[in-house]
Amino acid sequence: MMDLDGYFFDLDGTILLGEQLLPGVSETLAVLRQTGKKILFLSNTTTRTRMDCVNRLRKLGLEAHLEEIVTAAFTAAIYLREGTQEPLVFAVGEPALFSELDEQGVEHTMDPLAATHVLVGMDMHFDYDKLHQAMTAVRNGAALIAANPDPNCPVVGDVIPDTWSMVKAIEAASCIAPHAVIGKPSEHYAAKVQEWSGLSAERCLMVGDRLETDILFGSNHGFYTALVLTGVTAKGDIEQSLIQPDYVWDSLDDLLSILTMHKEQV
Repeated sequence: MMDLDGYFFDLDGTILLGEQLLPGVSETLAVLRQTGKKILFLSNTTTRTRMDCVNRLRKLGLEAHLEEIVTAAFTAAIYLREGTQEPLVFAVGEPALFSELDEQGVEHTMDPLAATHVLVGMDMHFDYDKLHQAMTAVRNGAALIAANPDPNCPVVGDVIPDTWSMVKAIEAASCIAPHAVIGKPSEHYAAKVQEWSGLSAERCLMVGDRLETDILFGSNHGFYTALVLTGVTAKGDIEQSLIQPDYVWDSLDDLLSILTMHKEQV
């Protein structure tokens, strides 16, 4: 484990839940930083900007830097900026999604007939009117882009609808499938993580709480993978899935034990 150079962590369900740190997080990250390991926080969030994520982690007492944060909203904005000439985006999502588009200089519009793309993130105010407008844009030729494929999101004591719920509604209404899905476990997301980290995939570990995003992301792109049981996935889900992690931990306390044991032996 200590031979690895990069440790990549999902946020919700792995590092924190709501506004609470999960077990072993603070101590584990401190040990990794002390030993000079590269840390990235890889989130599929579209409801927080990267700076929001930094502030959220710092508020909980963790060291965090902007360049360590990768989100689905940020990566989607990069995708639109780099992959399309003069995109004009009809966005469905929370203010953070619009902020990341603005940060990357990607223009957005409220006119569905003018849009070249429909970018969909988690939207807590999604309603019939937004569905109708997004459907109209897609049927008029705009490419449907899902910022991530998460069907739901864990919160304290509950699970709430996430991006994929809105994407599937727009797909059903327009009868047109998504043109691209950007967040974990996509190729685009993985390519950007490797570009920004500067590390080889086989020297990195992806830690997360979702088999179909975090673990599939790692497995598909050559990272070692560890599933923590502090979020969405339960132990019984692993037995029924074709997606298999390299490690299964109850929490990051298990990784801390491995790191501590290594320190005591050297």
